[in-house]
Amino acid sequence: MSNNKRTQVTPDRELDVLIAIDILSEGQKLQYAAIVVNYDLSWAVIRLVQRAGRVDRIGQQAETILCYSFLPADGVERIIRLRARVRQRLQENAEVVGTDEAFFEDDHNDQAIRDLFTEKAGILDGDADTEVDLSSYAFQIWKNAIDCNPSLQKIIADLPNVVYSTKPHVSRIEQPEGVLVYVRTAKGNDALAWVDKHGNPVTESQFAILRAAMCEPDTPALPRHDNHHTLVHQGVERIASEEKSIGGQLGRPSGARFRTYERLKRYADEVKGTLFDTQQLCRAIEDIYSYPLRQVAIDILNRQLRSGISDADLAQRVIDLRDEDRLCIIHEEEEMQEPRIICSLGLRDSEEVS
Repeated sequence: MSNNKRTQVTPDRELDVLIAIDILSEGQKLQYAAIVVNYDLSWAVIRLVQRAGRVDRIGQQAETILCYSFLPADGVERIIRLRARVRQRLQENAEVVGTDEAFFEDDHNDQAIRDLFTEKAGILDGDADTEVDLSSYAFQIWKNAIDCNPSLQKIIADLPNVVYSTKPHVSRIEQPEGVLVYVRTAKGNDALAWVDKHGNPVTESQFAILRAAMCEPDTPALPRHDNHHTLVHQGVERIASEEKSIGGQLGRPSGARFRTYERLKRYADEVKGTLFDTQQLCRAIEDIYSYPLRQVAIDILNRQLRSGISDADLAQRVIDLRDEDRLCIIHEEEEMQEPRIICSLGLRDSEEVS
């Protein structure tokens, strides 16, 4: 039952069906259920995930969580193409790596949802109804936590970098013991890694790693693995290696820096030899290639890219940001030379400790 009320409800009074609006998708513990029925197919992907997340959580005994969604009548569906649009959004949000969730019965193989969120570093870059990324999911976790305990807002903010702990973990073949690492990379990107007890990578799905870290506030801390710090080091090395190989110096292909550079480079080739082929544009492209974006530029460019901005308007927006010194971090004292370990969390089988 939700929120520790299990002992107050006898088996003969248990509910078989619970009907609620979206408010039930926030902060409730419904792991004793295993089926979610959506009577609306929300355009905001985060709402679908939140609903399933109330059921797919610690304490869930079912091997499979079933999610059913009612679609509009055929005639209306053809007009608004809701299913196709939602699938397209899910695919667009699956740019990194992912898990095996599927919202439609024919979402298999290349149609499978590799992940429900990207790893963009900005927090809620846009309205929840227009874009959803991994950071918005993490933000929702943070919001739920400080709503329940406002003091966490100061406690967590005051924690030093490299802080670590270890929590109980039910080890499985695909979810072994090990360490989760949260790193701010040398290029200013946020990244998560999961390595097993031998330093081997478990998954690259940032969403799956977040879910593995989930626990209740009263979860007891366990002694760390003897090689905890070694595993953290290996996790950091994997993140650094991945950042270098995926997208090269520009970071991940889903990031604002990579996408902006690719579009402006293509645009510059198209307008070469015309009045639009300016030195300001060339310098802006060079800066984006050579230096990390400022957070304000990441936020602005993510919104502009989502809005469908044209290449010409994007070029002008980037030039304006550069003129205002809001585009890139180009001063030596501001450049990040080394990755920063924000925190790490060990996963350890409680039976092994006992």
